[in-house]
Amino acid sequence: MSVEQVESTPSQSRGSPRSVSVLGVRIDRVTQEEALTFIEEQIRRRRASGNRLPCSQVVTVNPEFVMEARRNPAFRQAINEAALNVPDGIGVVWATRYLGQPAPERITGTDLIPALAERCAAHGYRLYLLGAAPGVAEATAARLCARFPGLQIAGTYAGSPDPADEEAILQRLVAAQADLLCVAYGAPAQELWIWRNLSRLPVAVAMGVGGAFDFLSGRKKRAPRAWQRLGLEWLYRLYHEPWRWRRMLALPHFALVVIFKGRGRHSEA
Repeated sequence: MSVEQVESTPSQSRGSPRSVSVLGVRIDRVTQEEALTFIEEQIRRRRASGNRLPCSQVVTVNPEFVMEARRNPAFRQAINEAALNVPDGIGVVWATRYLGQPAPERITGTDLIPALAERCAAHGYRLYLLGAAPGVAEATAARLCARFPGLQIAGTYAGSPDPADEEAILQRLVAAQADLLCVAYGAPAQELWIWRNLSRLPVAVAMGVGGAFDFLSGRKKRAPRAWQRLGLEWLYRLYHEPWRWRRMLALPHFALVVIFKGRGRHSEA
């Protein structure tokens, strides 16, 4: 798929064979390589324009996002207006297959960040890490720099998704001169924060990454690759974090709603 195809507007993408609506939420049927190419192209184009092009939002959609979007119109609008929505969560990949328009693979924020950091190091792009608990973004940055020599971290800051803090954060970002912004405030706060400030963000691409910094910093252990390949990362995380059981109830609920909505009516909100 060409970059031009991925760059289509949300309204065009919604009707494109390269996207599918899952319970009213647009999922772009791209590979991780295509997602990386799209993000890198946005950075290249914005730099070529003298940083005049607006920021593009990337969303990593999992079943919890979809269920939250069904009851949160602003969140649903933020996702559907994003430049790129990748399928994060085996449940979303399963839903696209059930609906007859399969996404090629699962794409997580935890996997995207190192791949993007590698490209940033190779081409001199500047990465900013925003969010998570104090010190976690800094630990993530240190590990990424050790792994990818030459990586330029434009800045790190825990901050807050509180609208009262937006001006101060935006000033930091302007001073940092970053190309790519990863925001770890958790959903829906991070997506709404990016969406609300999209016209003012001085970066080429902003992406919500949830708990990715916790895994990349070593603060939390990620499921082994075998569990990931089997689509059981959620179960591994529940075993180690049993307090998440209430959130995990969204998974069977999501599956049931997808099944009962049916293939013929899957675009319903």
